[in-house]
Amino acid sequence: MKTEFAKITKFTDMVAWQEGHGLVLMIYKITESFPKNESYGLTNQIRRAAVSVTSNLAEGFTRRTSKEKLQFFKISQGSLVEIQNQLLIARDVKYLDVARYAELSEQAILVYKLLNGLLKATRLRKYE
Repeated sequence: MKTEFAKITKFTDMVAWQEGHGLVLMIYKITESFPKNESYGLTNQIRRAAVSVTSNLAEGFTRRTSKEKLQFFKISQGSLVEIQNQLLIARDVKYLDVARYAELSEQAILVYKLLNGLLKATRLRKYE
C-alpha cells in the first residue's frame, strides 16, 4: 500500500512547527495568570523561549544546506529544554498547578520528539 505525504512547501506545513505554535499559544495563555511582578522575569523568559522554538524552526526551514538547517533546529531544541526547565520552576513556585504543568509538559515533550525526528531526517539528507 502506497502512503502519500503532503509536500511541505512552507514552514507552517511542518508538524513540529504546528505543535510548537500550539505550545506558544498555551504558554501565552497560562502566563497571563502569573503574578505581575514576574512580567520581566519568568513570564518574559518562558514566552521568549517558546517564540524561539517556532522562530528557529521557521528560519531553519528557509535555509538551503543541511548544516544550516541543523544549526537552527538545534537552537529550537535548546529553547524547548529551557521551556521544560521554566515549567518546572513555575510549578514549584506554585504558578502552575500539577494538572496544568502536566498538560504543558506533555506538549513540550511532543514538540521535542517531533523536532528530534526533524533533526534525524535532516542529518540523513545530509549524506544522500
